[in-house]
Amino acid sequence: MYATERQQQIENRLANDGRVTVVDLAREFDVSNETVRRDLDQLELRGVLRRVHGGAVSAARISRTEESIAQRSDRNAAAKERIALAALALIPSTFSGAIAIDSGTTTGMLAQGLSRWQPDTPDRSLTVITHSIAIASAVSDNPHIEVQIIGGRLRGITSAAVGPTTLAQLSRLRPDIAFVGANGLHSDFGFSTPDPDEAAVKTALTRGARRAIALVDASKLGVETLVSFATLADIDTLVTDKQPDIDLSHPLRDADVEVVLA
Repeated sequence: MYATERQQQIENRLANDGRVTVVDLAREFDVSNETVRRDLDQLELRGVLRRVHGGAVSAARISRTEESIAQRSDRNAAAKERIALAALALIPSTFSGAIAIDSGTTTGMLAQGLSRWQPDTPDRSLTVITHSIAIASAVSDNPHIEVQIIGGRLRGITSAAVGPTTLAQLSRLRPDIAFVGANGLHSDFGFSTPDPDEAAVKTALTRGARRAIALVDASKLGVETLVSFATLADIDTLVTDKQPDIDLSHPLRDADVEVVLA
């Protein structure tokens, strides 16, 4: 296989998955790790990707780059659906209390699953707290769920409220569980997102809840975006679709983070 053809396939993989590793690519193309590194160097010069430890991430994952919910809805949809189902299983039918749900595509799939949630007895109910219009709408028709919408300045790109009003309302709440999304998860930088206002809300959700659960698909593992909103130790449970590599799995274990594979 010519280098140009191999690089095109790497570019296609990045478009679909958001992240590639040197080891996986070398095995797939039956070439040396050094050959893959040269390919990644060439693609980085063209602005296709950014090199990270052990591989590369798509240029779309870099720093302040942020896509709308609509643009991200179909990316890694199967993995996100599995993650949402695994997260939904963490809310048993015997649960009666309040959960907070962050804006995002994976949390949005969780909300779709919650739209069909039923308690084991009629006296149990669930309160969903969210700053996302889409998530509030998704669960609003379930008669077993009371929806509490957090207000503030609406960000069009995420259809979610942010800003001082949002943070003030969240500071007065202590939900039993908070489900948060992230654009990146790195062993040193923690959980991150490109926008400072979104990061502030994610921090408030994480620190305000009795249990914080992060929903992060494998394309975001090992990735750093602009603003860190939580350390590994701030999160109780990580739900993802692929076992993190040793550079991340060991720090997660040291931080006592439960990892649930979907």
